[in-house]
Amino acid sequence: MDCRIKFAGAYLEFSLPARQSAGYHLAVTYDVKITGGRIVDGTGLDSYVADIGIKDGKIVEIGKLADAPAKKEIKADGAIVTPGFVDVHTHYDGQVSWDADFAPSSLHGVTTAVMGSCGVGFAPVKEHDQERIIKLMEGVEDIPGSALSEGITWGWESFPEYMDKIDSFPHTIDFAAQVPHDVVRVFAMGDRALHNEPATDEDIELMRTIVSDALDAGAVGFTTGRSDNHRTADGDPTPASESLTKELIGIVKAFEGKTHGVVQAVSDFDILDGDERFHEEFDILESLAAAAGDHPFSMSVMQRDQSPNQWKWIMERCEAASKKGVKMHMQVAPRPIGVILGLQATFNPFVAHPSYQKIAGLSVEERVKAMKDPAFKKQMLSEDIVNLAGEGSSIPPLADLLLRNIDKVSMRMYRLGETPDYEPKMDTCLYKEAITKGVSVLDLMYDILLEDDGKAFIYFPIYNYTNFSLDNVHKMLTHPLSIPGLSDGGAHVGTICDASFPTYYMQHWGRDREKGKIKIETIIQSMTQRTAKYLGFSDRGELKVGKKADINIIDFDNLKLHPPNVVADLPAGGKRLMQHADGYLATLVSGEVIQENGKLTGKRPGRLVRSGQL
Repeated sequence: MDCRIKFAGAYLEFSLPARQSAGYHLAVTYDVKITGGRIVDGTGLDSYVADIGIKDGKIVEIGKLADAPAKKEIKADGAIVTPGFVDVHTHYDGQVSWDADFAPSSLHGVTTAVMGSCGVGFAPVKEHDQERIIKLMEGVEDIPGSALSEGITWGWESFPEYMDKIDSFPHTIDFAAQVPHDVVRVFAMGDRALHNEPATDEDIELMRTIVSDALDAGAVGFTTGRSDNHRTADGDPTPASESLTKELIGIVKAFEGKTHGVVQAVSDFDILDGDERFHEEFDILESLAAAAGDHPFSMSVMQRDQSPNQWKWIMERCEAASKKGVKMHMQVAPRPIGVILGLQATFNPFVAHPSYQKIAGLSVEERVKAMKDPAFKKQMLSEDIVNLAGEGSSIPPLADLLLRNIDKVSMRMYRLGETPDYEPKMDTCLYKEAITKGVSVLDLMYDILLEDDGKAFIYFPIYNYTNFSLDNVHKMLTHPLSIPGLSDGGAHVGTICDASFPTYYMQHWGRDREKGKIKIETIIQSMTQRTAKYLGFSDRGELKVGKKADINIIDFDNLKLHPPNVVADLPAGGKRLMQHADGYLATLVSGEVIQENGKLTGKRPGRLVRSGQL
């Protein structure tokens, strides 16, 4: 019920809305009001129908506001209205210095992106190390080195200077920066870091000071990478991959006495050497998390074929640590961790064939023309492949193993098609299609790559798909210690486009999957309130009066992912995969509409989030 009373020449309006109200307002004119939507407020509670009033970038009223004046009204009838998504795991660290848009993340409801994951980034850095750091990111995150070299607008050395630089111009969405261990190690130790030498007490003290200064300037946390699969563009191990426990604990002492900051790590637990070292490696990570004290810790978790039960061991160890008071969280993905193969992508099934390597530098059109020659095809299919991994190569040994077992691997490869299916049925795999057509697997793959003038893609789910379903992913997603992550927005630009994770999470798990469906209220809570709380962001993640007006308006019933496509919009003509979606009617950041119906509006209210200063 609404009441309006004239008093002393002004109107006092009293509202009794469905859920929330500031109590009363003096004939306020909202900057924006969103009417008729079903509010999924990020708390996990049941949704409800109400209107939202926005003023000065914040939510000031939730209730019945149909008659209230507003400069702009967005009708959300039939749609759900959610908080903006907080993505805890991206790699826009270089791109943020030249690109304001944060696409494709900003096209999938993300309103806050956290960079600096996995221990890699671009600050702090000395001028003579800039090329080294580019090679590190090029190798680990599959970002063209030429694009980084031309695009990055250097002008910093320390991490606070980097933060000032990337915050010197407006962006589409908000962003936050974590301090990357690899780069800190190179800054503090020089060549010794690149040779994985143990850090001295003096090195550790310097690294701790660097991290402490960055946290004081508003960095959101510290990250470290310990994966054997991560390599620089020259094929070298990442600088911090073999860091000792003493070094890790010494660095996170920088968090002592601070009220904010998280710690993030990625490790494959030396899986290439078997499972023997699992508990030894986990002990290191648990020691790191324990040393962080009240500051939350998270680690990447997925099911790997080489060790199909490892994800369960991680969960068990995290549960045990949690009971001891250690704040361990697991970052999980809502679908397989895989790659997209094609002539436009970084990889395809023929990259190790000598004949293909001779034409690899040609344009897609020229390669398609060459490959349509029957004699060329016959020659390529008859060849022995060469090793891609090894000294001087950033490609992990797993790639050679997969290519040499292509028939077996093809049981996990599928046509991506116009309607991407990220949980495909086994009877649609390329292995079975080849049998049905009476051709070899390589013959079939060869022809698929030439379809659509060389633009066709093959989908290859590598991790999280051991049992040819996402049943185990459901267990990861619904675990109380898990948070959604691993989108890698801004990275692996020629192999994946997982920045679309939020859309897939809602579409697949909240609407389309028959078994193990998750309530949309729970899904939204995990991407908003829970991720914001993990990061210590108290001003966002919920639709409540006083919170920041970061909001998505989504036609949930018609939410749909488009297939990825390649765009050449990186510096130096660099290409990357882009993925769009239907169903996002609008996305607001600080009350400004940055996206409507899948297209960016050009509005740029996004700024650097300085943690501890909210």
